[in-house]
Amino acid sequence: MGKNKLAKFAEMETLKNVFQPRHEEIFRNDYRLKGHWGEKVFHNDAPIVLEVGCGKGEYTVGLGKMYPGKNFIGLDIKGARMWTGAKQAAQDDMQNVAFLRTHAEMLDSIFAPEEISEIWITFPDPQMAKARKRLTGTRFLSLYRKILKNNGLIHLKTDSPFLYLYTSALVEANRLPVFVNTSDLYGSGLTDDILNIRTFYEQQWLARGKTIKYLQFALPHQPELAEPDIEIEKDDYHSEARFMAPRQKNNHPLSK
Repeated sequence: MGKNKLAKFAEMETLKNVFQPRHEEIFRNDYRLKGHWGEKVFHNDAPIVLEVGCGKGEYTVGLGKMYPGKNFIGLDIKGARMWTGAKQAAQDDMQNVAFLRTHAEMLDSIFAPEEISEIWITFPDPQMAKARKRLTGTRFLSLYRKILKNNGLIHLKTDSPFLYLYTSALVEANRLPVFVNTSDLYGSGLTDDILNIRTFYEQQWLARGKTIKYLQFALPHQPELAEPDIEIEKDDYHSEARFMAPRQKNNHPLSK
């Protein structure tokens, strides 16, 4: 592990807007802030918006600046990435922005029912081989239901044709209310200030000529969700950060 990464990990421990629960604090246990994020972290009762897989935190910080009347939490397991957004938010004294380093599978140990108002999922790994690992699959949507307000919004922004088509099919199969669905965000005329926030990886994919897809839908608490019965062609490309040989990934600066 490089010295720069070690320095970032060390600084993460000192940032007051970063929360890194230990395994024993959340495995089959309720985290100390569950149900109290508004009161104890943000010191208000404003809506809380969660970004799952926040990467460098561009969306979390950008949304926090646009909406000072809401609270934003960026979640990721990659501490060296998250440091960028956490550091910026701390330097800018953004009281409505926090970062959470943990696995998304632990969400219901960390947040109480209906504690979250909206969820953003920005450029996740499409996980083409395993539906249960997809952040928009039934496994994770069922998990989001446990912490999201009834009919709370889900936002998916992705470069992956596979993940976009899969999620669109899932939403249609389960008759979830859809508000925006476009396979070419920047060519659709639907862009606004929020959607124009561009992450580090998004800029790379745009430079490679990839179109950006955006899907916004509501997630009612009922009924039970079902996977779509559909065959989807896999993406004909892959990004360096997502897919690399195991040895390369272990040595990659963004792999931890």
